[in-house]
Amino acid sequence: MANTMYEVGESALAEPLPHGTRVDVRSRFVGSWTHGFEVDEVVAGGYRIRRVSDGSVLPDVFTEDEIRPERRKQGLWWY
Repeated sequence: MANTMYEVGESALAEPLPHGTRVDVRSRFVGSWTHGFEVDEVVAGGYRIRRVSDGSVLPDVFTEDEIRPERRKQGLWWY
């Protein structure tokens, strides 16, 4: 696999995120980040994303700037 740089928000990834990677998704309505998703498939133009809560694959392809590796707050009981 080539060492292509993928832009993800303000960071860059050396490789695409693999299947099953937990990610946060940027809301297209308000711009905030939401957790509870994982990469289902890497496709031309971005990623297909699966919702962890019910296993549904979202119908849209998400670009590299609309997802990021999951960032969970450490040490808080509700995360």
